[in-house]
Amino acid sequence: MAIVGSLLKRGIRLSNIVANRKKATIHQQQKKTLAKLLAKARYTEFGEKYNFDELLSSILFGNKGAFYEQYKKSVPVYDYNAIFKEWWHRSLDGEKDICWPGSIKYYALSSGTSEAATKHIPVTKAMSKAIQKTSIRQILSLGSYKDLPDDLYEKGFLMLGGSTNLNNQDSHYEGDLSGITASQIPAWFRPYYKPGEKIASEKDWGLKLEEITLKAHEWDIGFIVGVPAWIQLLMEKIIAHYKVKTIHDIWPNLQVFAHGGVSFEPYRKGFEKLLARPLIYINTYLASEGFIAYQNRPGAAGMALVLDNGIFFEFVPFNEKNFDSEGTLVTSPETLMVDQVEEGKEYALLISTCSGAWRYLIGDTVKFVDKAKAEIVITGRTKHYLSLCGEHLSVDNMNKAVDLISDELGLTVKEFTVCGVEHDSLFAHHWYIGVEESNVDPQVLKTKIDAKLAELNDDYAVERKHALKDVFVTVLPNKAFYGWMESKGKMGGQNKFPRVLKNFLIEDWKEYLKNNGYVVDEVFSK
Repeated sequence: MAIVGSLLKRGIRLSNIVANRKKATIHQQQKKTLAKLLAKARYTEFGEKYNFDELLSSILFGNKGAFYEQYKKSVPVYDYNAIFKEWWHRSLDGEKDICWPGSIKYYALSSGTSEAATKHIPVTKAMSKAIQKTSIRQILSLGSYKDLPDDLYEKGFLMLGGSTNLNNQDSHYEGDLSGITASQIPAWFRPYYKPGEKIASEKDWGLKLEEITLKAHEWDIGFIVGVPAWIQLLMEKIIAHYKVKTIHDIWPNLQVFAHGGVSFEPYRKGFEKLLARPLIYINTYLASEGFIAYQNRPGAAGMALVLDNGIFFEFVPFNEKNFDSEGTLVTSPETLMVDQVEEGKEYALLISTCSGAWRYLIGDTVKFVDKAKAEIVITGRTKHYLSLCGEHLSVDNMNKAVDLISDELGLTVKEFTVCGVEHDSLFAHHWYIGVEESNVDPQVLKTKIDAKLAELNDDYAVERKHALKDVFVTVLPNKAFYGWMESKGKMGGQNKFPRVLKNFLIEDWKEYLKNNGYVVDEVFSK
């Protein structure tokens, strides 16, 4: 292990040298990426239908910006339902050369939290290699952090994800993306990888946490990777089992936490109670569709898009011109390349990838905080926001409000969700907030959340004087949220509770709370 660790350290030094060299512009990186994707997929059925040969020629021999205009005119925009119905279902049935060359052996299951049916996202060999490559880059980026010990790269990497025991469906395997990627880790990394092959294959999430807890004292962990809620639950179990004060009593060399999936801020306060000293936090944007971005330098306000590794990005201004009131994309939206965006504006993300996604609406919204470095923050979901009457309340607004108020009141808020409800002839918002503390006054939370959102969002402030007539708050224990997740089979892995509930999920949530004895204000059913 020491040999591999020293090679990693050498790689980090070399990566810092390379990073200081002049890079291609963000436009050039994306142009080259699209050319590679088109060249690889031009003989697929999708590529032949949409004339990828001609599009590739426009990149190689046309004017600087003409290729993108031609790409937009030639290839339609897809959401999951559209591309699956027209194309992906054929790959899932075992057909070859549909949207990407060859057969697709792996599918990531991703129902998210806003769709009724499970999504099957193709994961090609090319995508698996791209994810591994970006993961190594993320590790190498630690070279820009000062004061890390030389032997850190010889410590264990605990990756808490889905089961590597994938479901065999004859023509393919399917499971959580984290389980797929963990089942394919390279041989040189296996000595570092925890919890190891046996525990990683466990499908029962509760049993997996128990097995990790029993083994925890045998491991020298330097890095942890996972969704904040599940990592926090695991650390709490380990601390309780060994009757220690902090996780550093078990893992004294723990230095780095790479997290993703949701904003970390609502979890930070409770998370840091479990530590003896601060960690380095690295924000990661790894979706079922690919490794999209990661924080690559200390103090960065956002994550750098991965522009040169199998993903071509487009950005749809997230406004009423391009989306209806339910967050559904219009037929011919305005789309932009990475060098055409503006900082501070919100965009929905379209991606074309080496897994055969083409102009695919991933469902996330982002905002550029540094265009020159192509650094973004995730602001929410196209359908996980509230705009009943023009308040345009984003998940980013919600996270910030909850974070500020929990600090002010000294609360540990791990989970929350918001529903839009009818109130008399107009509208209201109903918040459900999970806390660890008892005797929390919902009225105090209501007043402070309402005031804070009015500060953060001008549209919200206006509508609170007009059609948005009230705000309601129900305080629940955090276990209520985890119980609902368990009832949906969404414990662990990349699963997270939705910040906004809409449509059938509202009634489902209402029924769950009723059946489990949680008291909810009557306004919920109005």
